[in-house]
Amino acid sequence: MITLSSIITASVIFFARVCDVSLGTFRHVMVIRGKKSIAFGLAFVESLIWVYAVSRVLTQISDPVTAFAFALGFATGTYVGITIEGFFKIGEQAVRIFTSYGKELAPLIREKGYRVTVFDGNGRDGPVTMLFVQIKRRGTRKIVTLARDIDPACFIVVDDVTDISAARLPIGK
Repeated sequence: MITLSSIITASVIFFARVCDVSLGTFRHVMVIRGKKSIAFGLAFVESLIWVYAVSRVLTQISDPVTAFAFALGFATGTYVGITIEGFFKIGEQAVRIFTSYGKELAPLIREKGYRVTVFDGNGRDGPVTMLFVQIKRRGTRKIVTLARDIDPACFIVVDDVTDISAARLPIGK
């Protein structure tokens, strides 16, 4: 029988699971991005919430509403965690733009304050230029939009950058 007490318990379990799974999802992203301190803090809080939620479910093991709340909280927490990560857009991305309008597009990208490296090549339909831009994730949409405004048929590849190693040599070396 469902009582007010079981509904309250299920609600608490649901929200605890949303919190701990959201933190876990975000923590995974921080691990991938190499943010060890942030991942450590998130893991600590996540595990405290998880222990609380599991202990509540185990004390109410015969109540199917708590098990349902636990599972629904897990699924919802995954969605919320991915949404939170998308909001913060932490990290770097490499954007490769394949276009026949490289000479027009490269200066526009530079005017926006981004560094771009230009490569000439031959594609399926003839000469093509690849523009390589390494950028903070939050700026990726701007570059993609700019490229599509100049060349709606351009081919764009976006990759996450997990490690950066750059030599700091004087110009001309």
